[in-house]
Amino acid sequence: MAPLLDRRLIFVTGKGGVGKTTVAAALGLAAARAGKRVVVCEVADQERLTAAFGLPAAGFREVEVERCLNLFSVNPEDATAEWLRFQLHSRTLAGLVGGSRVFQYLPTAAPGLAEMVTIGKVWELAQLERKTPSAAPYDLVIVDAPATGHGLALLRAPRTFADIARVGPINRQAGIIDAFLRDPGTTAVIAVALAEEMPVGETLDLERRLRDDLGVELERVLVNALLPDRLHGSDANAIAAAAS
Repeated sequence: MAPLLDRRLIFVTGKGGVGKTTVAAALGLAAARAGKRVVVCEVADQERLTAAFGLPAAGFREVEVERCLNLFSVNPEDATAEWLRFQLHSRTLAGLVGGSRVFQYLPTAAPGLAEMVTIGKVWELAQLERKTPSAAPYDLVIVDAPATGHGLALLRAPRTFADIARVGPINRQAGIIDAFLRDPGTTAVIAVALAEEMPVGETLDLERRLRDDLGVELERVLVNALLPDRLHGSDANAIAAAAS
């Protein structure tokens, strides 16, 4: 477990309903209790993590739930507004641009923008020099990511935007984020599965698509909700002998 927790970013994905949120929270607790300063981050404004810790929805802010362990929920609207502030260096100007009619149509005109600003915020959380004013750095960011297909879209977004932009600041920033996500020394992708046909099949497909589409290896698979191993080899042999 230690080599996994030494990364800067752990991306937890898998088929819906396999327990990704529980695994992400458990990894966060383990890392925090090992002395790391950790944030467990969820996307799409779901607020399941705060509910799991018995807390009300926190919105777009980092909330400490116990020593060294924080929670954060990313929603595309606030992530986009923050990105504008970073780019324009003015809260007032960012508010004017973000509130304009033209900008409201941008997510429709630029498919994948929500994924890009979301993964951009995840990247910002994982930096030792944070862009967010007065924000302290984390040793580890754990992402409770969407189910497999949407999770892959998040990981793919920086390369897509780098290819579209070709030159300029958006291209450079997207390239930096993409390199961070693909670096096995900084980022690990793990899959959560159940010992059932559909989750196993989706996990195998995830492994293939990560390698083929992104050049990233699946770090490991965590199989959730396994029943205790009540029979040993000798027991199985005895049952087989009795049935013959």
